[in-house]
Amino acid sequence: MTGATEPVRCGWATSAPDYLAYHDDEWGRPVRGDDGVFERMTLEAFQSGLSWLVILRKREAFREVFAGFSIPKVAAFTEADVERLLGDARIVRNRSKIEAAIANARVAAELPGGLSDLVWRYAEPGAPVPKTLADVPAQTPGSKAMAKELRSLGFRFVGPTTAYALMQAIGLVNDHLADCWARDRHI
Repeated sequence: MTGATEPVRCGWATSAPDYLAYHDDEWGRPVRGDDGVFERMTLEAFQSGLSWLVILRKREAFREVFAGFSIPKVAAFTEADVERLLGDARIVRNRSKIEAAIANARVAAELPGGLSDLVWRYAEPGAPVPKTLADVPAQTPGSKAMAKELRSLGFRFVGPTTAYALMQAIGLVNDHLADCWARDRHI
């Protein structure tokens, strides 16, 4: 009896079905458009200090309570919305992160060229190809520069490590390992 062999994947992707789906279908694939980038930026900020698996499992609730991550809608949130979000057990209830998401939407709404154009200036298409998970950096000079610019504009919860996680998530850098089947699908 011959069975189909599983393709080789980045090691982190195989520990849970949610990770597997995220790795195979989303992680590292280009995301363009202000609301899509804002969603990923917001989720990466909420992940800070937590497992990404927690965020993945709460993502649909985040999308619901944050108005589909529509920048104009979130920018219009009030203190009553902050209290509503703090009371919703389906998401991570952290006042600082909730307030940062709203503040970030307000900044993003005022960007002349939009959030997507701003972050895509930091794409690193020629980044070294990681062979092992140990080869994947937590931050790069590009993520440090992006974080510095974002913070100078008024964005919150966007340090260099969070900025790099965003870069990985939306395809600004291809950190699929050299032997990962998804590496060549990063387009």
